[in-house]
Amino acid sequence: MAAVPYDVVSSDEARALGAGDPLSFLHVSRAEIDLAPETDPHADVVYATAAENLATLRDRAPLVLEEEPSLYVYRLRMGAHMQTGIAGCFSIAEYDADVIKRHERTRPEKEDDRTRHIIELRAQTGPVFLLHGASRGVTEVVARTTGAGTPPLCDFTAVDGVQHTLWRVTGEDQRALVTAFGAMSALYIADGHHRAASAARARQHFGETGGAGEWDTFVAVAFPGDQTQIFPYNRVVKDLRAHTPEALLALLRRELTVTRGPAMPVRKGEVSMFLAGEWFTIELGGPPAGAGVAEQLDVSRLQDLVLSPLLGIRDVRTDTRIDFIGGVRGTAELEMLVSSGQAAVAFAMYPVGVADLMAISDAGGIMPPKSTWFEPKLRDGLLTHLI
Repeated sequence: MAAVPYDVVSSDEARALGAGDPLSFLHVSRAEIDLAPETDPHADVVYATAAENLATLRDRAPLVLEEEPSLYVYRLRMGAHMQTGIAGCFSIAEYDADVIKRHERTRPEKEDDRTRHIIELRAQTGPVFLLHGASRGVTEVVARTTGAGTPPLCDFTAVDGVQHTLWRVTGEDQRALVTAFGAMSALYIADGHHRAASAARARQHFGETGGAGEWDTFVAVAFPGDQTQIFPYNRVVKDLRAHTPEALLALLRRELTVTRGPAMPVRKGEVSMFLAGEWFTIELGGPPAGAGVAEQLDVSRLQDLVLSPLLGIRDVRTDTRIDFIGGVRGTAELEMLVSSGQAAVAFAMYPVGVADLMAISDAGGIMPPKSTWFEPKLRDGLLTHLI
């Protein structure tokens, strides 16, 4: 039943994944897959179908409705990497007050979609991915909850090889977690900005007539920042803006140090470029004096020094000549796109650090678009918050 997050697949990809699997949560999160292919994903019938499908899943899966408020330990294991977080409902008031901090601008049309999804289903169907600083109290509860002999609620390995394990926290440990999180100065959204923003908008809708209620919180999983891993968000550009590969290299070398190098940059301040069948290393140099943390990121430096002045990519949010490839796909994907002619040049980035993300969030800043790719990802359908 558990499925990939709704926003990492297209309608066609979701339709393929849900085909022949009537219990897949994609029938709830992307209900257009049960309608004609030409159906507008934002049509009234899509949200009505999603609500019907959730009701069906509650009977057929069968989903368990907790009799009392609960908190959970949620562990992700991908190869040698493991991270363990706390799942539960978090305060939208604290999100509004910037105690739960964001670093990304959201798109209105995506907010509109998930806000209506929440309102029509009266449910939040996928968790936000949060980060927090080190906490001895949280670590101690996790150790007790996952200790030898404690059976998990579920434990399975998804088709992508990621293991998902979920335990319910019991007794005094629930209160210990509330105390531990209450002592934290801030939480940080790693992934799920649109989910959080949509939950806040749905709260306004329900609160207009209903006062306080379940709509005052949103479902999320909070992980220690030092356990998470960020992959780079690589770039491919479809054309060279009338430059030949040789001309582009010459222009780059006038301003920057460019040498033949590996497919992956080895340190911050370097970008690997695949052009005309070869990999090159671009040294970006130091940031301008007085630059903020966001302006110092490699994705910002690449934009300011290469993409905008040389390739004419002024706004990566709207320019159709650029595309973004999650680093988990590896550099072979970049080589394939360029070698096949689907792109003219590719740039492999060095990953952003969690400390940079937190610093930008603390300063009230905004990360450049497509800066981080967190992996592994949470699955939709394991924890649904009814409101």
